Amino acid sequence: MEILIAIVLGLMIGGAAIFILTASRQRQQAADGEAAANKADEIIREAQTKRELLIKEGELKAKELVATARAEAEREGRERRRELSGLESKLQAREESFEKRVESFERREAELNRRDQGLKTREGNLANKEAERQALIEEARGRLEAVAGLTREEAKRTLIEEIVSQARHDANKHIRVVEEEAREEAERRAKRIISIAIERLAGEFVTERTVAVIALPSDEMKGRIIGREGRNIRAIEAATGVDIIIDDTPEAVVISCHNPIRREIARVALEQLISDGRIHPGRIEEVVRKAEQRVEESIREAGQRAILEVGVHGVHPELVKLLGMLKYRYSYAQNVLTHSIEAAFICGSMAAELGLNEKQARRAALLHDIGKALTHEIEGSHALIGGELARKYGESAKIVNAIAAHHEEVKAETILAPLVDAADALSGARPGARREVLESYVKRLDDLETIAKSFRGVEKCFAVQAGREMRVIVEPNQVSDDDTVMLARDVAKKIEADMTYPGQIKVTVIRETRATEVAR
Repeated sequence: MEILIAIVLGLMIGGAAIFILTASRQRQQAADGEAAANKADEIIREAQTKRELLIKEGELKAKELVATARAEAEREGRERRRELSGLESKLQAREESFEKRVESFERREAELNRRDQGLKTREGNLANKEAERQALIEEARGRLEAVAGLTREEAKRTLIEEIVSQARHDANKHIRVVEEEAREEAERRAKRIISIAIERLAGEFVTERTVAVIALPSDEMKGRIIGREGRNIRAIEAATGVDIIIDDTPEAVVISCHNPIRREIARVALEQLISDGRIHPGRIEEVVRKAEQRVEESIREAGQRAILEVGVHGVHPELVKLLGMLKYRYSYAQNVLTHSIEAAFICGSMAAELGLNEKQARRAALLHDIGKALTHEIEGSHALIGGELARKYGESAKIVNAIAAHHEEVKAETILAPLVDAADALSGARPGARREVLESYVKRLDDLETIAKSFRGVEKCFAVQAGREMRVIVEPNQVSDDDTVMLARDVAKKIEADMTYPGQIKVTVIRETRATEVAR
């Protein structure tokens, strides 16, 4: 009970305390609100004062800006007025100048019109005079045609034909006189020199080949050459660099290679293997090495024999080796080493007849085709390659130039170069020196005869001396003696322009008149 009373009393005391606190807060809040209201009124009054001051300052600044803008506008207006005034002055001056130019153009136009009228009048007068002149010319032509009995075109054609015929006749006479004088002297000396050089020589020729045929003791040997799974033939081809062709040809195999040295090494090695009978990869390599040594020794011996035969000395050993390699090289079925030796003797003979250094001429001609030994390995002309080789191995400048210029690929600097060129042509172009394919030979002869028959007045023509001479027989009533000179020249020029051939071709025109009568 006491506890309840204590609780009630506690509650009552707490409620009274709460009431007192609440009343105190209300009084405090009322006092704070009144102070805040007073402070707000004071702030409002200060703000209104500041606003009025700012308005007055803004009005003053606006008035100042307006005044400044007006002054600037007035200044710009004055400047614009001055510029406009200047432009008006310039435009006025230009208008005055333009009016003066227009007046000048009008005066010029009037003058040109007067001149144009005068020219038209003159043209009319000239046209009338030209018509009168043409009438007079036609009248004169008519009278001339009536007197001569020929029309204008007939007279013109007749006159041209007479002039051309007379000119050709005079030209042919002059050509005949000049050619006869030159031919007498040139042929006399050339025939003597060439005949002396050629009559001392007789060359042999062999067939040019890119293959070598090896005879076998029996067809059984083909299988041994091929070997198990082809290992023997592959070893031979790898060691020598050639192609071995084994076909149905009985008791023979073919070695094919464009390099003649490799082909010779393969031939020697294969013949040794066949004769020995032991054919296997190890044995093949050994035999090929020995064959290379044999061929190299053969090359050196061939070069030394050529040097001794021609009679030159002091040739570099490398040049001697390259010269010997020409033993296995052929040109149009002519052996190049034999050709070089022959050309050396021809060149020496011609040099002796001309009073030049015979040994030097032989040396240059012997080495002139030295570049052909390396044309399988180095690209380019054999003459230029040979000249570089000669220069490299210490030959004189004359020898180098003669070798490089013997096909006219460089300019000849001495008389030695044309001598070597002539000796080369004589050795290669003489009858029997080189062989041609039958079809190309027959075609060349047909082409020669066709060219000769294409000219007017040709009755018959024959290619003789293996195609190195053309004999043309003409009809005497169509071709005169003087015309034969021009006809021979024209045929030769057409052959030069239309055909390719070794050496030179002589054209002979034959004209004869035959009178026949029968005695009874």
